[in-house]
Amino acid sequence: MSIAVFGSINMDVTAYMRRLPKPGETLHGHEYKLGLGGKGANQAVAARKLGSEVAFICRLGNDDFSRPAERELAGYGVDLSLVRKDEQGATGIAIINVGEGGENYISLIGGSNLHVDMSDVERARPALEKARVLLLQLEVPLSASLAAAAIVRGHGGTVILDPAPAPEGGLAPEVLKAVDVLTPNETEAGLILGWQPQTPEDGLRAARELRARGVAIAVVKLGAKGLAVAAPGLETVMPAFRVEAIDTVGAGDCFNGGLAHALAAGQPLDKALRFASACGALSTTRRGASAASPTRAEVEAFLARA
Repeated sequence: MSIAVFGSINMDVTAYMRRLPKPGETLHGHEYKLGLGGKGANQAVAARKLGSEVAFICRLGNDDFSRPAERELAGYGVDLSLVRKDEQGATGIAIINVGEGGENYISLIGGSNLHVDMSDVERARPALEKARVLLLQLEVPLSASLAAAAIVRGHGGTVILDPAPAPEGGLAPEVLKAVDVLTPNETEAGLILGWQPQTPEDGLRAARELRARGVAIAVVKLGAKGLAVAAPGLETVMPAFRVEAIDTVGAGDCFNGGLAHALAAGQPLDKALRFASACGALSTTRRGASAASPTRAEVEAFLARA
């Protein structure tokens, strides 16, 4: 199962706190961690830990953060041959605060992620041509991502776009038509559509509207309220798995990595979405971003108990 991930890589500095501070407030946290992050890296690690072959196309800076990032990726078995060192840039970082209930807010400094361009696409062309699934996000320049998508779709592959961070002006219809699966959460769907779903019924309405704008399959992630999907032959709301969440950072990335793995393995969409939901749910029971993603054995055991 060959999956390509074209996207971002960061090092995350995560502070764990009793609650999140208010504007202008300083609070003591009780722990911090430094670890691999970035939506691209999180998705690449998530798919790799499930057993997929993963080619990760990204840029790192030539700085002190690049070395632990490479070590962590290599430790998970992600193919590093398409990771490019940007001599003129800094590795991206994310500064994350996490409250006891798992809620979080994130400050992102893109660094070398923002330098990704067509030269990265051309360098990765062989990997893109053989990929069964391509994972995209919006933490690298969109023009390069869409060029990568065109190559994958031109060779029969499927393109999944996680529209995060969603631009305030939304996404143009030509962007939605350039991918096969769109997976926004409630906030991202709101920025794209101009209104934010609040209920599962709203989520299904949002998924239908996204399909009407050009994407073939729309999956609106609703957190603890489940997910809504609108696709050819499938329109439904799927309930969330009940877990004790302690850290929701990277849960959506685990979902997308799981969805890519399941679709690349040939699972039908409904089963692939259930598998992906289990991946996302399990990740919230652990701390960290990439480190929190589950293995295939863990997901299968979880589903057997569900």
